[in-house]
Amino acid sequence: MLTLLVGLLYLVSGRTVRSQDATGSRFVCNAIPPGAEPGCGYGPSGNRVQSSTPVEDELRNTIIQLRETILQQKETIVSQQGTIKELNSKLARCEAAADESTQGKSRGQGSRRKEFGKNTMGDLPRDPGETIDQLGKTMQSLKGRLENLEQQNLRLPTTNVSAGGVSALAPLPPELRELLRQRLGALETQLLRKVAELEEEKSQLYNETAAHRQRTESTLNSLLERITELEKSNSAFKSPEDFKVSLPLRTNYLYGRIKKSLPEMYAFTVCMWLKSSASPGIGTPFSYGVPGQANEIVLIEWGNNPIELLVNDKVAQLPLSVSDGRWHHICITWTTRDGFWEAYQDGERLGTGDNLAPWHPIKPGGVIILGQEQDIVGGRFDATQAFVGELSQFNMWDRVLRPVDIVGLANCSAYMPGNVVPWIDANVEVFGGASKAALEICEDRAFDS
Repeated sequence: MLTLLVGLLYLVSGRTVRSQDATGSRFVCNAIPPGAEPGCGYGPSGNRVQSSTPVEDELRNTIIQLRETILQQKETIVSQQGTIKELNSKLARCEAAADESTQGKSRGQGSRRKEFGKNTMGDLPRDPGETIDQLGKTMQSLKGRLENLEQQNLRLPTTNVSAGGVSALAPLPPELRELLRQRLGALETQLLRKVAELEEEKSQLYNETAAHRQRTESTLNSLLERITELEKSNSAFKSPEDFKVSLPLRTNYLYGRIKKSLPEMYAFTVCMWLKSSASPGIGTPFSYGVPGQANEIVLIEWGNNPIELLVNDKVAQLPLSVSDGRWHHICITWTTRDGFWEAYQDGERLGTGDNLAPWHPIKPGGVIILGQEQDIVGGRFDATQAFVGELSQFNMWDRVLRPVDIVGLANCSAYMPGNVVPWIDANVEVFGGASKAALEICEDRAFDS
């Protein structure tokens, strides 16, 4: 029995040893390289085993690459912040330039140009056109820089690792992208507004310059015309007013015409020197016709009738006598108030009257003819009413002259050209054989007397 028990114990012990040999763990020891970090893994049965070195190296390289990428992106973000500061600085300068330009509009042209002369953005030219080109180039440059930053540089690292161990790059977050777009849009809007303001300022300067040039050219042309007239006049006469118009024949085609017309008038004075020996009647020294009324103002001596003054085809007979072949100075005054008139010969008032077209204004825009009576405005003359003789110093005023002024004109002690129609060579045209000749009336009158 004891022997049997011992045998059983032996058998059980043998099986246990074999089982442990078959399933027992084996411990393997390896040398650790200098500088390496010791590490142990665990096998499937839960026993601790040593990690694989190539996997550890791959992970370590990945971590180092991620750290380098993060540092690079940090530097990129710092550079982008500097760019944004530069853009803000440019924008502030643009706003300052716009404020200064707005304040400068209330000043004179010289002051406005002085404001443009200031270097408000550090690189703005003086000329508005160059300023607009420069702003456009700046805007395009800023847009290009922002687009390059957005497409090429603005990338952030992700935790994804490619098969080769290099980290993949992802685009900027939508919030930052939208912020940059809004900033670029605001900058572009402000630059466009500045360009529009400069275009408007340039247009205003151009318009002012064109208007000033037009006024200057008009003034110069007037001066040139006046100089030409004076040169022509001086070539024939000593002074523009020292001449006479000669109408030697009683025809319907010899006449003179005054280039200037009359304004609307409520009074007038007309004075002239005339010389005639025609009979019967001297004819029509002058007439003024307007559309609808050919006899607006007429001075006429026809046949054996006395000299008559017509205003709006209403007639007043004047007590004048000038057909003795000598120079006489005559003046006629008229006012619409009560139609009052006066007649002067050689400085002496010989007659007055009233009720000659009372309250009738003299109509403007007509034609003044020397030597003929008009049946239509500017024409259809009657030879029997033509003036035969010589005329000089035909002047007209839009007021009634004082008697002392008329006396001064008659005795050559005063020179007073008409404020409505002055007697000037360039202001008188002659037709049909009428002629102009030099005449110093005071000397010739003294010789006649």
